Amino acid sequence: MLSRVADCLFWLGRYVERAENYARFIDVNYNLSIDLPPDLREQWPPLIAATGDMELFEELNGTDYSRNTVIFFLTFDERNPNAIISTVRLARENARIVRESIPRESWEVLNELHYYIRDVSKERVWESENPMQYMMRIKGSIQQLNGIGYDNIPRNHGWYFAKMGQHLERADMTSRILDVKYHILLPSVDEIGSPLDYLHWNALLKSVSAYNSYRQLHHALDPLRIVSYLILDRQFPRSIFYCLNIVEKCLHDISESKHGYSNQAEKAIGNLRSKLEFADVSDIFDEGLHEYLDKFQDSLNKISEAVYQQYFKIEPNTMPDIQSQSQS
Repeated sequence: MLSRVADCLFWLGRYVERAENYARFIDVNYNLSIDLPPDLREQWPPLIAATGDMELFEELNGTDYSRNTVIFFLTFDERNPNAIISTVRLARENARIVRESIPRESWEVLNELHYYIRDVSKERVWESENPMQYMMRIKGSIQQLNGIGYDNIPRNHGWYFAKMGQHLERADMTSRILDVKYHILLPSVDEIGSPLDYLHWNALLKSVSAYNSYRQLHHALDPLRIVSYLILDRQFPRSIFYCLNIVEKCLHDISESKHGYSNQAEKAIGNLRSKLEFADVSDIFDEGLHEYLDKFQDSLNKISEAVYQQYFKIEPNTMPDIQSQSQS
């Protein structure tokens, strides 16, 4: 497979996952703001912190963290390269380049979603009384897109590159929302165990679509168990450990290596996955959750760089007519 095609499929998976995550975060936080006591302000800054775009947001909007401003920035602001309108556009561009490698229905759904977001952005829907209906449409289209791919794409190298990108993005976003929700929204000592504390933990679980599955496993909202579930659980599809397992499997399926590792990307993901496999949640808290997640995100960045070096980087002397795609 050409490195350019692999690169496009990898980033197609990442951008689609990023757009769906943003839509879910906004939807969950909007509903949380409705449930908050009247004397508490809506808590929109954590969403910006979770995306890592605080500096850009304040450059464009100052300290205006109102609901409308945050929703616009995360959804329709084309100056934000990670806004939903931007990531869907980039996903569509990658899909256009590799249309022969994806189902026709996938292209149609993504193309329709691109034009839908562009059209509703002209109507200033973020100022409407219920902007969440648009988030539901975005999430529904992306879930439809994922379903079409799951049922129709052959399990070949293209599939593995797309799934690898999707699950790297998912692991990153799970770690970010867990880090930000835990530290920025962590209540004072007096509020631990209060209804407000439970609202925050409910919101955290819903932000990663883990609420129902967690409650089936555990009856009580216990911070230690929640953190363990989102980081170490072997069966929940959005836990960090589960995502790393998928990434590692994709890398081995691409290289067709059976044991150990055959390149630096496989070595890096194997090392990180094994650390989580034998980790205990008490060890994580002993180290400090923020410090642990910060190191994890650094390791994840190194894995992404190793994947780029192994599969996407094009040496100028070998293919001078093709430029490597620059993505963020």
